[in-house]
Amino acid sequence: MELWYGLPALFVTLLALALTCHVALVKRDARAATMWIVVIWFTPILGALFYLLFGVNRVRRHASSLKRPIRPPSQGALRVGESELRGAVGTHNAHLTELAELVTRVTRLPLLAGNQLHTLVDGDEAFPAMLHAIEQARTSITLSTYIFGNDRVGQAFRDALVRARVRGVQVRILVDAAGERYSWPPMVPVLQAAGLTVARFLPGKRVAWLVGLNLRNHRKLLICDGRVGFTGGMNLRIHHCRDSGRRFTQDLHFRVEGPVVRQLQDIFAQDWAFAAGERLAGEDWFPALHPVGSMISRAVSDGPDEDLDQLSWVLMGALSTAKHQVQVLTPYFLPDRSLINALNLAALRGVQVDILLPAHNNLPFVHWAMMGQLWQVLGHGCRVWFSTGAFDHSKLMVVDESWVFMGSANWDPRSLRLNFESNLECYDQTLASQLAALVTTRIGAARACTLADVDSRKLPIKLRDGFARLLSPFL
Repeated sequence: MELWYGLPALFVTLLALALTCHVALVKRDARAATMWIVVIWFTPILGALFYLLFGVNRVRRHASSLKRPIRPPSQGALRVGESELRGAVGTHNAHLTELAELVTRVTRLPLLAGNQLHTLVDGDEAFPAMLHAIEQARTSITLSTYIFGNDRVGQAFRDALVRARVRGVQVRILVDAAGERYSWPPMVPVLQAAGLTVARFLPGKRVAWLVGLNLRNHRKLLICDGRVGFTGGMNLRIHHCRDSGRRFTQDLHFRVEGPVVRQLQDIFAQDWAFAAGERLAGEDWFPALHPVGSMISRAVSDGPDEDLDQLSWVLMGALSTAKHQVQVLTPYFLPDRSLINALNLAALRGVQVDILLPAHNNLPFVHWAMMGQLWQVLGHGCRVWFSTGAFDHSKLMVVDESWVFMGSANWDPRSLRLNFESNLECYDQTLASQLAALVTTRIGAARACTLADVDSRKLPIKLRDGFARLLSPFL
């Protein structure tokens, strides 16, 4: 009888020991590893189950096996020399050539010249431009989105994609399985019923879905004929249109042409190979691309696979390189200690650091956690602003009015460590000045958040925000 009582205890002990060894071997962050070990040992069974569901990365090995070698730049693509890069950023910003070299080593991708990019504000500008590109497509369309809403916007995209398929265009659509649940009824079955080729990223039900809850494909990519690309922060849903009412969400999207589109297409192709098991190749998907503008650009991907930490390294590199001004526009601001230090060091070096956040967040718990750690940047010279009006979902960083970083990634652990994201870095004084002016205009309509404001919160609010901050690695 004593044996039967002892076996469960032995099993629990051996399980906790095995998981502790796994944590020690695979977790890079010592604090996160310590937290997991405490959870495993002090909450028997439940802690182990929680770690198996949320702490183990099941994507990395599978994704790595499907990754293809990075394609060389397409015919006509220009690898950028230092003199050309200096001309793009101006002699007064020659220090940004150091950032370009850093990102080359981080991404192992070439920086390419000959691109052009147009800024699209809100869905009222972005969606018509994207639909027009779909209507003009003749060979291929690839579309990756986190949310594909079953509303008038989603239905307009479905109809345009069906018309493209009828014209003989090859269409591939990738929708994140968790993001699909933001709309009911979900759009994937609707798209499939219309004859479109669709794949879900990490599909599953019940426990299988929980296992992949933190490993989402948050990328927003549309590429037509392998030549015209769109990327940014917008999902395909009505909330990004100004006439959507009180749930209107501001955002930025970008239309890009030139050799860098091939890098965006390669990101989609790798995701598609993982999700659908099909490898995209050939001129229909990867045509020869020639220079169409003067912008120098490069794609930066990030995810819980071999691309882990690439976005964080680029952000820290940009902050350490900046000499004059840094502007950050993000809806979710939960940087880890290394990014907080980089922001503070930039401010202490005399760089003007402005961080624009939404005053009212669509995720209240995230807003509480943000408030719980703002004192860490306000106390060292960074300036924080709260935008008024509609929730601002834009993701943008401008450095010294010569370097721009935009795409799908937020400044939070989910984007920087748990999700698959894609951004573009651009070296172009004209574009950077325009976007810096856009951020400055929004700051002009915002209210400043000072250290006194944060300190004046009532004790219950401080406690709420402080406990929310402790959970920021999971938000």
